[in-house]
Amino acid sequence: MSEALKLEKIEKGYNLGEPGEVSVLKGANIAIERGEVVALVAPSGAGKSTLLHIAGLLDTPSAGTVTIGGEDVTRLSDRRRTALRRSKIGFIYQFHHLLPEFSALENIVLPQLANGAGQGAARARAKELLARVGVDHRSDHRPAELSGGEQQRVAFCRALANAPEVLLADEPTGNLDPETSDRVFGALMELVRDTGLSALIATHNIELAHRMDRVVRLDAGVIAPFA
Repeated sequence: MSEALKLEKIEKGYNLGEPGEVSVLKGANIAIERGEVVALVAPSGAGKSTLLHIAGLLDTPSAGTVTIGGEDVTRLSDRRRTALRRSKIGFIYQFHHLLPEFSALENIVLPQLANGAGQGAARARAKELLARVGVDHRSDHRPAELSGGEQQRVAFCRALANAPEVLLADEPTGNLDPETSDRVFGALMELVRDTGLSALIATHNIELAHRMDRVVRLDAGVIAPFA
């Protein structure tokens, strides 16, 4: 299998060269194969969000390389990074971040339009994704009219709207109660498997982590197998 995402010798520090310098990542390495779903477990403050932001081209490392689909994307221009994020990377956060003035369907249509899709094709794709996670009957509702679990399922669909190659998720069910979390995570995994995505999913929930293909941990700035 070929690698969908590879991070090599990633270092990240803040206030570099100053007395209060903080080193967060200290040579982190991880490779995710195409179609592989990897759980990232880390204590609070260990730098998992920083690692995900670097992997998703929202931040740049102080040192090291980021490779997506075999291409070194570490030092691309801002314009090229934005284009890659839109087409190849999907993001899911702990809070859904849906646009409150738009319906569930429209929240999934908008990123497709920004990526050049036509209105008809974008709406058809949005309806298909909502049906896959069982909330198509709520497509005309705005986020405030949806339950927490429904909001997060819509956020999943939005992340997959442009058919990315890599999905990055930061505590995607962390805002939900245990029962809803289990049900919503099941919907996410089914969606990921159906689309053949590669995914790096950060979670504190060890039970959910072990439902993925592999579990790694981030501690002291490096990545190691989860024992």
